[in-house]
Amino acid sequence: MLYALLVLLFLLHNDFWLWETPQLVLGLPVGLLYHIGFCLAAMLLMAAFVKARGDWGER
Repeated sequence: MLYALLVLLFLLHNDFWLWETPQLVLGLPVGLLYHIGFCLAAMLLMAAFVKARGDWGER
């Protein structure tokens, strides 16, 4: 499951559909907000990978 989400994030990384969008949301370009959300999703996925490993520092 985690590896499937990793592949999905890889595919979503290239947001070519927002390259030409001049729309601003909260004063920021929508492409920048997309990447902020993408980074948060990547952070959560990496945290899930670390948590799935489970035995860090438990010796």
